[in-house]
Amino acid sequence: MGRSKKRRQTPAKPAPTPVPEDTSTRYWWAPLAIGLLVILALGAWWLHEPSSPTIIAPPAPAASTAAAPATPPAHYVGAQTCGGCHQAQMQSWQGSHHAQAMMLAQGDAVKGRFDGVAFKADGSTALPFKRDDMFYLRTDGKDGQPADFAIKYTFGVYPLQQYLVEFPDGRYQALRASWDARPREAGGQRWFNQYPGEHIGAHDNLHWTGLNQNWNYMCADCHSTNFQRNYDATADTFKSTWSDINVACEACHGPGSRHLDWTKGSETQKAGDKSKGLAIALDERHGVHWVPNEASGSPVRSAVLSSHREVETCAVCHARRGVIAKDSAPTGRLMDTHDPALLTTGLYHADGQQLDEVYVYASFLQSKMYAQGVTCSDCHDPHSGKTRAQGNALCLSCHTASKFDTTAHHMHKADSAGSQCVACHMPAKNYMVVNPRPDHSIRVPRPDLTEKFGVPNACATCHADKGATWAAQAIEKAHGPERKGYQHFLPALDTARKGAPGAASGLMQLAQDATSPAIARATAVNELQRYPSREALPTLQHALSDPDPLMRMAALESLLSFPPPVRAQLALAHVDDPVRNVRIKAARAVASLPDNLLDPAQREARDRAFAFWLDAQAVNADRPEPHFDIGIVYAERGDAAKAESEFRLAMKRQADFVPAYVNLADLYRSQGREDEASAVIEEGLKAAPAHASLLHAKGLALVRAGKTPEALAWLKRATDAAPDSARFAYVYAVALQSSGQIDAAKSVLAKALKVSPYDPALLFTLAAIERDAHDWVAARGYAERLLAVAPASGDAQQLKQSIEEAARAPK
Repeated sequence: MGRSKKRRQTPAKPAPTPVPEDTSTRYWWAPLAIGLLVILALGAWWLHEPSSPTIIAPPAPAASTAAAPATPPAHYVGAQTCGGCHQAQMQSWQGSHHAQAMMLAQGDAVKGRFDGVAFKADGSTALPFKRDDMFYLRTDGKDGQPADFAIKYTFGVYPLQQYLVEFPDGRYQALRASWDARPREAGGQRWFNQYPGEHIGAHDNLHWTGLNQNWNYMCADCHSTNFQRNYDATADTFKSTWSDINVACEACHGPGSRHLDWTKGSETQKAGDKSKGLAIALDERHGVHWVPNEASGSPVRSAVLSSHREVETCAVCHARRGVIAKDSAPTGRLMDTHDPALLTTGLYHADGQQLDEVYVYASFLQSKMYAQGVTCSDCHDPHSGKTRAQGNALCLSCHTASKFDTTAHHMHKADSAGSQCVACHMPAKNYMVVNPRPDHSIRVPRPDLTEKFGVPNACATCHADKGATWAAQAIEKAHGPERKGYQHFLPALDTARKGAPGAASGLMQLAQDATSPAIARATAVNELQRYPSREALPTLQHALSDPDPLMRMAALESLLSFPPPVRAQLALAHVDDPVRNVRIKAARAVASLPDNLLDPAQREARDRAFAFWLDAQAVNADRPEPHFDIGIVYAERGDAAKAESEFRLAMKRQADFVPAYVNLADLYRSQGREDEASAVIEEGLKAAPAHASLLHAKGLALVRAGKTPEALAWLKRATDAAPDSARFAYVYAVALQSSGQIDAAKSVLAKALKVSPYDPALLFTLAAIERDAHDWVAARGYAERLLAVAPASGDAQQLKQSIEEAARAPK
């Protein structure tokens, strides 16, 4: 678990709102009288007269998303019942990590050394010891003072084991001190801290007693079977339950009562139920084999894979995703219960390689193996959790050894570390300090892309000292210049992330490129929200009619950047989409549509969708994020009282949840309640005194109060606290300029431009400043760069024209 909410139960990304944390004050400076404060509408000039796109109805549900039988209702029967008949599978499972995902802290289940020897690191002390056959750890508690905490459960088993403490309010918290279960010769058999090198105080949400170390939300539904959070929002307490304490049979196969009934039926009855009464029929590999292809060395599936039940069942826990259903147990249809992450900034490198702790699912969706119909159990035994063979033997069970297990192919000595398939095609990255996770995108190493784009490459794992150029030349010499691999979407996503010229067109091309993985195409659609334009609408329309729900989900998220008339025309048709997650995204897109755009039937659909969206947010009511999102929507709907209430609830759930303070202050200001807005900012600064957004907000409040010199100091602090924020630098520079400090303003803008070289506001302002200073060369340079980024912008075109006219004017 982590500061960025890395555990699986954490939302993959903030729920889409028009005011996420890093842009929550984007309109604050619009009305300010601080001299030349240029408000750019680059990329949004077309919105005044939106076109009239055809409403695209959602596709009919595919086989993989068809509703499961509603009757008779199935219930959980427990692993021991399953084991009565499936003894071999039970025996294999009992030694697995799934079986040991969570256990009572007793006897041999506890791997750590509780010998009374203190472990000191990062400004804290942990003393593990035993008392009356119970395990304890003495460390700093909620109040920062040391206390003895009884360990109730073990959490995980290898390569590390964590420990859970029960609190009276039903919360279970994961201690920071963790046990390294690896052999001593591998560096294990020791205590270590999660997030080493960080001093984490009791008031930090990353403290082991804090919000982001809470088992009930962050961990439980992937470490136990039939987990029910049972959160009481009024009392702020949990009464969580489960059927099996660990990841048992029904965690994957679903509740087993109907299967048990099936076993008791007649032969005729059994023959009539192909699913055997299983809630999730994991039968996609039955009767299928892989047909060798001597020419390519890679096999083909004997039958096309027609559904993805298995992969989507595993993805419930082996994906970066958020929970969107009260009952989050697998159904074989991931997006009916979860919101999976796309290949977004901060989670993945632009080429799709894992960056943050993202697990497996989205990586595997990028792979050629997934595209060819490979499923998880083709490589992994689902009961033991082990791979079906060791080393290269696993890959060679399908791929021809004479073609791939050769020095000519892998370019290393036989039986060396570099000759292993996974070393080049599935490089691992450590998470949770000691846990290496292989990248399941199974890609061709591309050190040439490291040279051009700075993304990692597998060669550097062993040959970092020789550099990417050396590695790229070696691969080209061995395999030729055309061996580029399956994933070829890097240029489009990299350009979009940087906001470079051609970003929007590159995203639109990728979104409609059927040869690219669907998750990369969906990511491109999602990124289009940063580039709203008329030209993007056909791409979004096409995505909304795509049979893959990832595409429809991404398009609906992008629509939040488009004006209400466009959202009304495109999103309303999807409030009854067959996939729950798509319905939720559609509901968010239409929730604040004004009455004057809708006929009575559409208003009814909007209100019904809004009620559905509110119910979906209640699933995670123990977190601040849904309350914040609800507050944003109420603010958009003009219900200030409810918006205020939800922002306050977000603060209650997490005292330093900065977006709630920022947006509540903005709400007060919009109502003319300037003193209350300032008070909220001060309240936020007490909770998060160094947060750039609050420092920035404080500076803007002082500007509005006419205290410019004092405001400049706060705006500078905000810029220093967030050196990557072009917006903070821009506002600070304009404030400097308005106070006559032109050189200082130019310096701030130039520094920011090194970090954000394509930011339109920075370029526009620098061009205007140089124009006014009669430096025509510099002014033209910035204006031309601006036009390269936003060629259709009327503001940019007028600026360039004004520069040329000023340059030609008589001196």
